[in-house]
Amino acid sequence: MWRTRRHETKETMPLPIRLISTDFDGTLFAEFENPPVAARVERLIGDLQSRGAKWVINTGRDMSSLMEALARARIAIQPDYLVLVEREIYRHDGVRYAPDEAWNGACARDHAELFARVRPSVAELTDWVNAQFRATVYEDAFSPFCLIAGNHDDAEVIHERLTAFCERFPQLSVVRNDVYARFSHTAYNKGTALRELARQQGLSAGEVFAAGDHLNDLPMLSSEHARWLAAPANAIAAVKEAVSRQQGFVSNLPHGEGVAEGLEKQLAKAGKP
Repeated sequence: MWRTRRHETKETMPLPIRLISTDFDGTLFAEFENPPVAARVERLIGDLQSRGAKWVINTGRDMSSLMEALARARIAIQPDYLVLVEREIYRHDGVRYAPDEAWNGACARDHAELFARVRPSVAELTDWVNAQFRATVYEDAFSPFCLIAGNHDDAEVIHERLTAFCERFPQLSVVRNDVYARFSHTAYNKGTALRELARQQGLSAGEVFAAGDHLNDLPMLSSEHARWLAAPANAIAAVKEAVSRQQGFVSNLPHGEGVAEGLEKQLAKAGKP
């Protein structure tokens, strides 16, 4: 009888964390590990979903790239939401991931207006990068300037130049992950998309957990959007510092194992009166 009561109490107690936001590459997904998504974090997120929590993969990848990687990972759980290219929101409707028409429409319009102002000046950036570095610069559907630097040191120097360029255009920002970079609108990033998802579910930041490992995760690794923060051991120094400064948890374990440990620690902390 006692065991039954304990089980019922655990199942009926409200979850202290109701929205889980995880970056994908380097945080949840480790390309060359086997399995690439740790079983520990898969079990934990799946259990929380079964108890009513929602899970969003918050990534810089686009839809086709993320779906391909998830298929290769062979995980048994499914995200409730996706934030793609650090800004577009999609919700699983039981069959597919459907776009959030209102958010994505506003996002597309605001980016189109901003990039129309920026595009005439992009050539000077491209010429400077090509003259100084061995790097790939191109335009795609998401940005008039995309960069793949030849190495980390070059990426740091180019990032400084891109940041200075952004000062000429209100609302223009640089989104950076390792040697990759592109332009974006300051109103749309992993943090603001996470805030919108929480708003739609009627949740406060105090009910949101976020985990990430690189520069493009910093907007969501903020107590403004998520009270409960975590970083795996492989996170860069800037991420670990930001998470620690906001009383988040920095794991000594890498990738998914670190996310699982961080989520467990923060769940325990959040559940205390």
